[in-house]
Amino acid sequence: MTLSIPGFTTRRLRGAGDVVLNVAVGGSGSPIVLLHGFPETHVMWRHVAADLARDHTVICPDLRGYGASDKPVEADEHTYSKRTMAADVVAVAAGLGFDRFALAGHDRGALVAVRAGLDHPDAVTHLASLDVLPTLDMWDILRGADAKVAWHLYLMAQPPGVAEPMIAGASDAFFASFLDGWTSAPEAIPAEYRAEYLRASREAIPSIVADYRASAGIDLEHDREDRAAGVRLTMPTLVIQQDWGAELGYDAQALWSAWSDDLVHRTLHAGHFMAEESPERISAELRELVAR
Repeated sequence: MTLSIPGFTTRRLRGAGDVVLNVAVGGSGSPIVLLHGFPETHVMWRHVAADLARDHTVICPDLRGYGASDKPVEADEHTYSKRTMAADVVAVAAGLGFDRFALAGHDRGALVAVRAGLDHPDAVTHLASLDVLPTLDMWDILRGADAKVAWHLYLMAQPPGVAEPMIAGASDAFFASFLDGWTSAPEAIPAEYRAEYLRASREAIPSIVADYRASAGIDLEHDREDRAAGVRLTMPTLVIQQDWGAELGYDAQALWSAWSDDLVHRTLHAGHFMAEESPERISAELRELVAR
């Protein structure tokens, strides 16, 4: 059985083109969209979403290619580009009657959120990125010896047909290595949710790989074009990251400041899955963001 967020209504809403997304909607008030990361689904937001729904309309889609959303075949590099996935988000919000909304993303969802902020500044009122680096900067930093913490990025960047059968041959072990290795509080992901993430990921291997492959190709092109043109995030922006970044020798706040005109940068002593490990802190930070 597919899990969803208790008290939320699950709907099927059209994204960009013919793709239909699975979306959980709850609460009432000004809208905030929450985008999940890898290797999870929209239910990673269950605690934060329930809290925010007290005074916001909270919209939690499964990204295209993930969870119960459509998983289109990778026709070309644009199918899973963050530009296309950002267009999904804007279309879903419009389908619910919102042409402006706050937007928060974790991991892969944060990359989609950032692209939405760059491409659709009139739609995104506030932006939050949880525990990821800008795509262009990520590839500059996570190389050489430091690439050991991001080996999966290089695996899934390979041409179609290389990573997919390798992952399929040991899919649960592959996805569990991230669920178990990236958390500092295993109890924050109960057994039924861990099983849900593994099941959903197992069923989405080609689209997950395509999403990552886009980040080594077309997404970089879009970032380079924006950087050259001086395109920046103009809305109030919040970045929350684990406190280990300095160990890799980079200044995350400086990297994000190069993209944002109005940045608040926070560090958090938690594992990667911070919305599940520290939901009260994340809820409070998002409330502070939308009040800016």
